[in-house]
Amino acid sequence: MANEQVLIADALKSLGYLLVDIEREGRGLLRVTIENIDFERPIDITDCEKVSRHLNYSLPVDNVNYERLEVSSPGLDRPVKTVADHIRFAGLEANVKLRVAHAGRKNYVGVLQGLISGDADSIDAKLGLLLKNADGSEAMFEFTLAEVDKTRLVPVVDFKGRKS
Repeated sequence: MANEQVLIADALKSLGYLLVDIEREGRGLLRVTIENIDFERPIDITDCEKVSRHLNYSLPVDNVNYERLEVSSPGLDRPVKTVADHIRFAGLEANVKLRVAHAGRKNYVGVLQGLISGDADSIDAKLGLLLKNADGSEAMFEFTLAEVDKTRLVPVVDFKGRKS
């Protein structure tokens, strides 16, 4: 999968997109999640169509096996996959699910704090999640990417100004 990830990431970069995630599902589904290189413009259906057309031609040439291809935007509950993502989304609320329970639990919800210690390129880089306790106090939870099963942003929907 690492090789296909590099192939897909390179193909996307040539089109002006970044790879957010790759998932393999049942019955040969290959799901590719993309975002724009500049992060400013959200992904729309024309972006997905453009990438889908390109990958439908390039992946068979590169011997990447799949039966169905799905290209999509990261969505409101965007996955946070890398140290760079944790730094970029610092200050936003996220759900962090650990591979192995820590202090008796695997799921944490808090505000991402980005890189706490170490080098951003290191596998041992410590990331932070600011947790709010039941009594209103705050606690810092530190973790590495190796400890994480998945992290997703908590969706924020703002309907202010909307007329009913």
